[in-house]
Amino acid sequence: MHTVAAVQMISSPDVAHNIATARRLIAQAADTGAELVLLPEYWAIMGLSDSDKVDHAERPGSGPIQEFMAAMARQYGVWLIGGTLPLVSDQAGKVINTTLIYNPEGEHVGRYDKIHLFGFSKGTESYDEAQTIVPGRTVGTVDGPFGKVGLSVCYDLRFPELYRAMGPVAMIVVPAAFTYTTGRAHWEVLLRARAIENQCYVLAAAQGGLHVNGRRTWGHSMLIDPWGEIKAVLPEGEGVIHGEVDPAFMASVRESLPALKHRTM
Repeated sequence: MHTVAAVQMISSPDVAHNIATARRLIAQAADTGAELVLLPEYWAIMGLSDSDKVDHAERPGSGPIQEFMAAMARQYGVWLIGGTLPLVSDQAGKVINTTLIYNPEGEHVGRYDKIHLFGFSKGTESYDEAQTIVPGRTVGTVDGPFGKVGLSVCYDLRFPELYRAMGPVAMIVVPAAFTYTTGRAHWEVLLRARAIENQCYVLAAAQGGLHVNGRRTWGHSMLIDPWGEIKAVLPEGEGVIHGEVDPAFMASVRESLPALKHRTM
């Protein structure tokens, strides 16, 4: 059995404030005995405008956001999957929305650049991540403390082919900032579907509340088991959810219903 935890935040335009909040919540997650801790998407900055994150973009391997994540992983002896942070891109005015992974020694051991960029327009609500983000191109996995972990971010959740391309994994992580509108409609059903069809655990860390910029995010960070059962959930507000990953249970699900072996495409 392995304990994992997800951090839920309501991030602001103030990077220092967000780092202080993340520090407190990572400590809380470590206190649960978690071996692996997941931060939400945009945990370090949710700007007043989408372009604000460009001003805080870091180069790989240096910068206060990366230094903080490495230090937290090392201090608490956990695998830290750092939600996302903005990294410098080769396109002016745009960043790469990147997940970085640190091992318990604080070493950077993995990276995933968000592939699918969110676009939504309904009434007065409109989002277009492609205006400020360069999409990634490579499927991401990392070897964690209990097997292979599949890496994805927020809008990726709507594209099941991404998860098939990972191959069998023990857990999928989904740092996210789902809007209240789309989250209320689709968040839980999509997360449970990914767990059921891939017969693995799904750990989702969300933004969850009303932000300074006026955006409202859905929250509902959760852990789901390979049978599709929700094992832990935090509806809204800052906090931490945690639960157990049981490789033996995952194996029993795959043995009794060998859907992964029955695939023909």
